[in-house]
Parts: sequence; structure tokens; C-alpha cells
Amino acid sequence: MELQTAPSEEPEFEEEPQEVSLSRAFGGQSILRDLFETLVLTLIIFFVVNALTGRFQVRGSSMEPSLHSGQYLIVSKLSYRLGEPQRGDIVVFEPPNGTGEDYIKRIIGLPGERVEARDGAIWINGYRLEEPYVASPVPYTGSWQLGPDEYFVLGDNRANSSDSHSWGPLPAKN
Repeated sequence: MELQTAPSEEPEFEEEPQEVSLSRAFGGQSILRDLFETLVLTLIIFFVVNALTGRFQVRGSSMEPSLHSGQYLIVSKLSYRLGEPQRGDIVVFEPPNGTGEDYIKRIIGLPGERVEARDGAIWINGYRLEEPYVASPVPYTGSWQLGPDEYFVLGDNRANSSDSHSWGPLPAKN
């Protein structure tokens, strides 16, 4: 008869932890490459956004109640390269009176139109313009015939705005 012995129950030992360098754990230069790629991508996005948009701050009350002094706007630089300005668009431009400061106004009259300010309202080619964004009646009178490359721009706060009613039509190039 043969005696069988029970298998020995020796405790199993795990391998001792080894130190692993970051470069070996993450594939060598991987971290530096990832950081570099992230930085390059961030810079590309920054320059593209700056090339396609402009940031402006509203100064003054000429566009109230639509825009208020201190508000910031992000404006597309491509809009009018892809299409023509439309009545009602709010635009940022350099005024023809050369103040060196950008103005923010609303397009009211389009090239070739006749704009009139009378009876507390704006009239385009003899038709009264509905302007729900204006809080008070137009306090001035006048009549302007726009040329083929001119726009008529007004602030929404008609009583407190330096705009086309005071310095005339805005050339399209502005």
C-alpha cells in the first residue's frame, strides 16, 4: 500500500512590485507629444476663431433697449463676404466721420432706397417701417436718397444716437 501525502499548502507569494518609469509606462515621449499636440491644436483654434470673429463691447445707450452699455458681442467677420446686409441687421462699422471708434447700429435703409423720418416714424420708399425694437418715436425729420453702395443705419434709441440721420448714409465699404 502506498501512502499519499496531502499536497503542501504553502502560501503563494505575489511578485514584488517593480518601479516603472513614466516614459516606459506611457510609451516614451507620449506625454510630451500629447501636450505639444494639445498646445498646437489650441493655438490653431485660437487663430481661426480670431480670424473669423471679432469681439466688441457696447459703449453708450444708442442701441437700447436691444443692447445695453457694457454688453459684449461676438461678431462674424464672414457674414457679408457670403451675403448682402439685410434690413434689421445689427452691424459694427467704422463711421464716415472718422472718430476712430467702432459704432454698433441697425441697418434701416438698403442701397437705392429713399428713407424718410417723419410723423415719429421711419418710412422706406413711402411705406412706414414697423420697428418693434424701438421704444420711443423718432424725434427728428429728414429725407435721404441712398446711392447704389450706401446703407442707412440708426441706433435703436433714436433720441440718443449718432447715426445716419446726423452724418448721412454709410458707404458699403465701412
